[in-house]
Amino acid sequence: MSWERRKKRRSPFDDFFGSWFEDFEEMLENFFRSPFRDMDKMIKELPKTRLPDGTEVKGPIVWGWSIKIGPDGKPEIQEFGNVPRPSSEAPIREVREPLIDVIEGDNEIIVVAETPGVEKDEISVNCTEDELEIKAGNKYYKRVKLPSPVKPDEAKASYKNGILEVKIPRIMKKGHGIKVE
Repeated sequence: MSWERRKKRRSPFDDFFGSWFEDFEEMLENFFRSPFRDMDKMIKELPKTRLPDGTEVKGPIVWGWSIKIGPDGKPEIQEFGNVPRPSSEAPIREVREPLIDVIEGDNEIIVVAETPGVEKDEISVNCTEDELEIKAGNKYYKRVKLPSPVKPDEAKASYKNGILEVKIPRIMKKGHGIKVE
């Protein structure tokens, strides 16, 4: 039964409780609807968000850390996002840094990048002997310093379900024999 119908119907308790029930009903209605009205207002104002310096914010502000344990057992902390550090002076870039993981194998280096929301043909990967550059549409950009020299001509990249994987063979330094006298 709706509140409107309940209000119109008279009850023997109406005389006893009087306006108390109507006040309680109004209080409950405001209590449950007020947060939703506030959220609607905040959502409507979101596109008009500006930083203190007057710069209009386009899209989400993303910033965070990725923490993993490296091969030497020490934690490695990596920053990612589209602002260097959240602050009122930090410029918001149109592109953001994807979350990157660099895995060192015996014969190759594997770079894994999370780039959701882009198509395979929007991804550009450039490699030199010591650096890898990833551009994914107008959304992601990252330049990765590689831990050891690689053979960029033999690199292979694959993309599936928002995950870009680049495998690059390492340049193996050949040992030089030493004669023991």
